[in-house]
Amino acid sequence: MFQIVHLILDTEKTLQKLMQPLKLNIRTAGEMDPAAVAAIYAPYVRDTAISFETEPPSTATMAQRIIGTLETHPWLVADCGGENAGYAYAGKHRERAAYRWSVEVTVYVADVMRRSRVGRALYLPLLEVLRRQSFRSAFAEIVLPNSASVRLHETVGFKPIGVYDQAEFKLGHWHDIGYWRLGLTNGTTPRMEPVPFVAFRETPAFSAALLIH
Repeated sequence: MFQIVHLILDTEKTLQKLMQPLKLNIRTAGEMDPAAVAAIYAPYVRDTAISFETEPPSTATMAQRIIGTLETHPWLVADCGGENAGYAYAGKHRERAAYRWSVEVTVYVADVMRRSRVGRALYLPLLEVLRRQSFRSAFAEIVLPNSASVRLHETVGFKPIGVYDQAEFKLGHWHDIGYWRLGLTNGTTPRMEPVPFVAFRETPAFSAALLIH
């Protein structure tokens, strides 16, 4: 009887912990993050069609990607008790100059943290940062079908704009790629040139944007 009661109490404590809101610290990726970021990303590359890559990048490669991104665009991580629960970042939509007000955004969540609203907690501040940097449009690619990703993007305001049929061949199958767009600013002409992230992150506006999640 004592063992049964003890088991019930342990189960109730576990359920209470799961029901408590996650305490996430959303921050800029730093020099200690590439290994965790690479570990989160690797299963998406190896086991799914979600990533277009076929070989997981090394920690060194991921470090270079983070460094290269942070000059112009945000790369955020969700810190949960000292562990990296996920990350989100933005990058150029296209290379040519007239595209410079458009970005592509991506979010990845650690396997054990899925369905814990980590993706939303990362996307909301990321999109607010991009808005305050004066970007106009955020685009997202989703390998279809992926109802969870579609739901996440549409929850934060993205609208579907089209599908590329059979654009990717991976894991023995052709996959369609859906595109979603979120408008970040209004007006018929740009308000200003996009502010490079390396400068924007030093402003009070950046700290304020990180609180939106």
